[in-house]
Amino acid sequence: MLSISAALGHLLDTLSGDLAHSPGLQIFDVPFALNDAFDPLSWMASQSSYPQFYWQQRSGDEEAAALGAVQRFASLPLAQQFLREHPEHPLRVWGLNAFNPQQGFLFLPRLEWRREGGHATLRLNVLNKGSASDDLQEAKDFLASLVSTVPLPGVHQPLLAQTHTPDKPGWERLVIEATKSIARGEMEKVVLARTTDHRFYRPVNAASLMAASRRLNHHCYHFYMAFEAQQAFLGSTPERLWRRRGTALRTEALAGTVASHQDDREAQTLGDWLMADDKNQRENMLVVEDICQRLQGAVASLEVLPPQIVRLRKVQHLRRCIWTELAGEDDAECLSLLHPTAAVAGLPRAAARAFIDDAEPFEREWYAGSAGYLSLPQSEFCVALRCAKIDGDNVRLYAGAGIVAGSDPAQEWQEIENKAAGLQSLFVMSHV
Repeated sequence: MLSISAALGHLLDTLSGDLAHSPGLQIFDVPFALNDAFDPLSWMASQSSYPQFYWQQRSGDEEAAALGAVQRFASLPLAQQFLREHPEHPLRVWGLNAFNPQQGFLFLPRLEWRREGGHATLRLNVLNKGSASDDLQEAKDFLASLVSTVPLPGVHQPLLAQTHTPDKPGWERLVIEATKSIARGEMEKVVLARTTDHRFYRPVNAASLMAASRRLNHHCYHFYMAFEAQQAFLGSTPERLWRRRGTALRTEALAGTVASHQDDREAQTLGDWLMADDKNQRENMLVVEDICQRLQGAVASLEVLPPQIVRLRKVQHLRRCIWTELAGEDDAECLSLLHPTAAVAGLPRAAARAFIDDAEPFEREWYAGSAGYLSLPQSEFCVALRCAKIDGDNVRLYAGAGIVAGSDPAQEWQEIENKAAGLQSLFVMSHV
């Protein structure tokens, strides 16, 4: 078992061997000693290579940091095609799928640190496309460029300006317009979103924000994609889009929301109300029924588990898990069938997406897409919610609410305020 410096030195020595000069894809794994002093997020964020992708499964059992790209893919189907062309290798491709599922930012990393349970591995990927070792020197230069961990700076700083899009009157008009469309029978549900831009005096360290969120927002997936030094997308989300192990598929309906509370008894009272509330139960069942209808033609049977309350730091949600068996190991089909769910778009899917495209005054881009990994034997993606886009000195937060018949604009505004608070409280010192 090796420390980070010893593991990197071992990889560099390995690149001098004959195998590293062979044509095709080469994988070099070294075991890694786990200790409390090493944080893969901080170490990765200290490097000058991009892209950078950090991911932690919501149970905490799996964690990964992927650095540099051997191969990039503009969509999940292209990534899956690449994996199928290399069935002899246990590769993982990491990254994001946009709200528009035809768009993605996924990559086979140059270097991948991965922990599963109590075991960790450092992996180097080399892809010699010709007969010569054309990628080998790049891999050596990459390893030589890596530096020791630099401590992450603090994330709090004074706020210069804050802007909601839409603002509160605009949001109320949007919700009213949506409920009128629902009353006319044009759709059953639509999920509307708001952005909040926070401008600061100096650039925001995205990795520091991710670390702060990871520290406080428990029972969540944590994901972080740094495209460049000052451009990143990150979040801490409770919602799984899918998990596949072979052909076994698990997905879920996470819809219906109430505030949480620090006091356990108060939180229990709020959770009991959520479990009994007709509007929220109806919203959740719409998502369940939609997922089941989409999967029906692709699976033999479906098991819907009883509803649960998911208690988070700022909010609580209704969740129903859905388990099934796929006909084949096809992540592109999973994405096509499941995304976007009724929990992030609405019902019917086409009508809700058309309403969103026409009415929302911003582009969702990565928001309400998904983050995670795919490989031939297994895959897992979380829904990209409770997220932020970092662009230099600007932090854009996203929050959405499901609109159904009877939705109240003021209550829905309070819901998105509660959802945004989970990240906003981590970095805003004071309002102007």
